[in-house]
Amino acid sequence: MWQIDDVSDYFAFATAFARGAVAQGRPVLYLRFAPHPPLLRREPGVLTHEIDPRNGFEHVLTRMRDYMEDVGEGACIIFDCLSDLPYYWAGDHMVGNVVLLTVPIIQRLRATAYFLLLRDHHSHLGLTPITESTQMLLETFRYDDRTYVRPLKVSDRHSPTLYMLHEQDGDSLVPVTESATTSAVLRSFPWSRVDSATVQHGYWTRTFAQAERILDDRVYGASTAREEEELFQHLLRMMISRDPNFLALAQEHFSLSTLIKIRSRMIGTGLIGGKAVGMLLARAMLKNTDARWNDVLEAHDSFYIGADVFHSFLVGNQAWWEKQALRTPRDIERYAPQVRERIRNGEFSAHFRRQFADMLHYFGQSPIIVRSSSLMEDNFANAFSGKYESVFCINHGTPEQRLEAFLDAVREVYISAVSDEALSYLEHRGLLDKNEQMALLVQRVCGAQHGDYYYPHAAGVAYSFNPYAWSDYIDAQAGMLRLVFGLGTRAVDRADDDYTRIVALNAPSRRPEAGFSEMRQFAQRRVDVLSRPHGKLISCDFEDVASQHCELPLDIFASHDESARRWGRSRGEEVFSWVLTFDGLLEKTSFVADMREMMATLQASYLCPVDLEFTVNFYKGSGYRINPVQCRPLQVKSQGVVRPLPSSIREDDLVLRCHGPVIGQSRVEDITRVIWVVPATYARLTIRERHKVAKLIGQLNALTKAIPNHALLLAGPGRWGTRSPELGVPVSFADINAVAVLCEIVAMHANLVPDVSLGTHFFNDLVEAEMLYLAVYPERPETVLRADFFASAPNRFASILPSEASWADVIRVFDLPREDGARFALHADARSQRAVAYLRHAEG
Repeated sequence: MWQIDDVSDYFAFATAFARGAVAQGRPVLYLRFAPHPPLLRREPGVLTHEIDPRNGFEHVLTRMRDYMEDVGEGACIIFDCLSDLPYYWAGDHMVGNVVLLTVPIIQRLRATAYFLLLRDHHSHLGLTPITESTQMLLETFRYDDRTYVRPLKVSDRHSPTLYMLHEQDGDSLVPVTESATTSAVLRSFPWSRVDSATVQHGYWTRTFAQAERILDDRVYGASTAREEEELFQHLLRMMISRDPNFLALAQEHFSLSTLIKIRSRMIGTGLIGGKAVGMLLARAMLKNTDARWNDVLEAHDSFYIGADVFHSFLVGNQAWWEKQALRTPRDIERYAPQVRERIRNGEFSAHFRRQFADMLHYFGQSPIIVRSSSLMEDNFANAFSGKYESVFCINHGTPEQRLEAFLDAVREVYISAVSDEALSYLEHRGLLDKNEQMALLVQRVCGAQHGDYYYPHAAGVAYSFNPYAWSDYIDAQAGMLRLVFGLGTRAVDRADDDYTRIVALNAPSRRPEAGFSEMRQFAQRRVDVLSRPHGKLISCDFEDVASQHCELPLDIFASHDESARRWGRSRGEEVFSWVLTFDGLLEKTSFVADMREMMATLQASYLCPVDLEFTVNFYKGSGYRINPVQCRPLQVKSQGVVRPLPSSIREDDLVLRCHGPVIGQSRVEDITRVIWVVPATYARLTIRERHKVAKLIGQLNALTKAIPNHALLLAGPGRWGTRSPELGVPVSFADINAVAVLCEIVAMHANLVPDVSLGTHFFNDLVEAEMLYLAVYPERPETVLRADFFASAPNRFASILPSEASWADVIRVFDLPREDGARFALHADARSQRAVAYLRHAEG
């Protein structure tokens, strides 16, 4: 490793090294990636490969490895100046990672390599792994038209003059023994302290120092608009995004001072990821539109852990190359368990542990949440809903205990980046070969302590477009909410044991349920809270939560069940009669108007529908505050327009008719395959057998996916994707990602209705896959469900999965058209909330 002041001082050394290697008959490889002039100029016998660092760290390292392995053992390798790389990647420690990852390859190939750095351009964090891994560290000086070299590290060698200053004399380096010459040479160059791990003087810090200087100079008119704009554009690509859509939004709603403020709350370097950017953009869009949002929005004090920290963690724990190998299903099966294990047992450097501890000291004992914020997450093309983890930290105990709990939470999020579900999603979306990195968003949990429990008063998910218009009074363009009391986990995760409040923002008092008895039946009963005694998130009964704190404004969120109160009075008993209806919040405050305006503003800024996660808290004397914790483009399409439902379907041909919910894009489609899970048979299975059915559905899904132009309808009892097999079929989304139409039949037991699940991660997966969702109530008089049709159709299950033929009485599979040419036509109209499926004969 050479340290120099100017690349031109290095040309002679690189040329001599290359010519000497060629003379010895050794292959010479020159890796060209920096903007400086070429180190070697058409030297015979030298193989030159150019690598574009703008394609990212993974691209550069992969190309370096491939080129080095191609040239073979015993090669001499010359690298361009590494000091130019931080311009593209921002982080000094990423230069160290280049050396850490390439040196083992060089050693394995028994090669010799020349690396090059500019002196005093890198922080201690960047230099430490370099000095520790290189076998020789040399620095050069130009003084009085002479060249001097001083060894700083030489492994496995020693001589009385080895570490003295040497003067170049032709092809030789001669030790300088006169103290006057040594002092004169070394005093002419500034001495830079590099023994402090807490102070960075690398490219990242220098660039932001330049930004701060430009802002200061602007006050006195000493900086130019062009200079400020150029640096602003560069910083956007360093820390915000490289996606053109998000860059355009950031250019419109952020400023140079915005980026400096973000950097002040950042640990590590690199991009802050999609989730963090979405949250910050939402706040900026609202406040830039109307200053009143400063009084409505709750203040936030989030921290951002840059994506480069993830890289450094993988490199430091020998997991980087295996992570890079996750490009095919076979490689995933081979390497993913190993990567997950190394992350689980991995250690963080002292540098990052110290910064994490400082952040936790700032938060004190307030609960925090460590959220994934990957580079591709929450962008215009891919939502990644629920694919990566978010982990709550109760943040109690000694500082040491809190730090270890936080590190475990970070590891858990990092592991989720290589989980089976995340990798399956990447494969399904054709993204396995893309540069996916994991940044983190660390947020204070919004809410307050109520007895032993910590939670916000309300939370939920908002859509600027409502895909479930259950009434003619519902305006889809006005948007909707999925609202819960307590932590928002109950809104974004599909709660199998409970329900949520669905709110149409143009008609908040209209509900899918009819009458208070149905409202009570389908109201939220369980609340997610952070429990201090349990030290984790738990779910408990609303009555238990409400009794913990007498000052809770229950009348805003709940209504009395008068029939229950009368029943209690008739027996002289005090009963808990509160039912979570949210009527007070929706009818007696400006919350609905604020949310409707908020969603319209965000949609206008994004130029597409948006999906927002939020919390709401009420404060004495100051009303409520809304906290937008996550915002992203909504993948949903409009409900679409289809021709009127057929009016003349023969009774014998009608197979299915339902009157909602029908969610998704309206369509007329010929179904080519039906998978039918027989409700009565499924109901008799054990829990283990129901998990087996889910696995078989996944196998059928994978085989169907390979059929060109397939249109698969999957129908079964209860809830698809449930975590409770007694309530439905416990498939993952990866098990059903080839489905065109998903049908939930209310047939598990009388009190279970399909949860429409708007706003949940499961629902977002359906939307992103353009899947149509139908709920069928067999007991309703207008419903038609021809079980005899499904039972009599030729079952292909045993021929498709012959080794599992014994399950053919549980799962029926039939393909269409039938032998007589009849097709299975589906006609679904999301606007009218009606769908029919029928046999369409050739003559029709």
